[in-house]
Amino acid sequence: MERIVVESFTMDHTKVQAPFVRRCGTVNTPKGDVITKFDLRFTQPNGDTMPTGAVHALEHLLAGYIREELNNVIDISPMGCRTGFYLILACEITEEEVTKALINALSKVIESDQVPAANPIQCGNYKDLSLFGAQEYARQVLTQLNEKYPVL
Repeated sequence: MERIVVESFTMDHTKVQAPFVRRCGTVNTPKGDVITKFDLRFTQPNGDTMPTGAVHALEHLLAGYIREELNNVIDISPMGCRTGFYLILACEITEEEVTKALINALSKVIESDQVPAANPIQCGNYKDLSLFGAQEYARQVLTQLNEKYPVL
């Protein structure tokens, strides 16, 4: 039986310093398309875990805002460990481009006055959304990314 390697399990979570943007995978499809996956880490693994309401609201907000910043977005999804998000794109793109887009998207999160699709028709758990929490984590991550990457 072939051994399956899950990329995120190969990273030493005790040695990384969040927040960061990390290209964590590329797939070349049989038709020649490039699918690129990024780890958008917001909080320190095994340290600060975002509450579900904040993660859920960030998911809703970033779903639109990251698409305003980047073309070819397939998906942005929260990590089960609640320390960040996976971003999947149908293109070749650099960590720097994704970081700049994330910084711009987080600025929009901070300025938001509501969470999109916060209703029972468009969301399967609409009562568990925290705009306040999303904005607090967006501020924290934005400040740290701007310190880490001052030239972007």
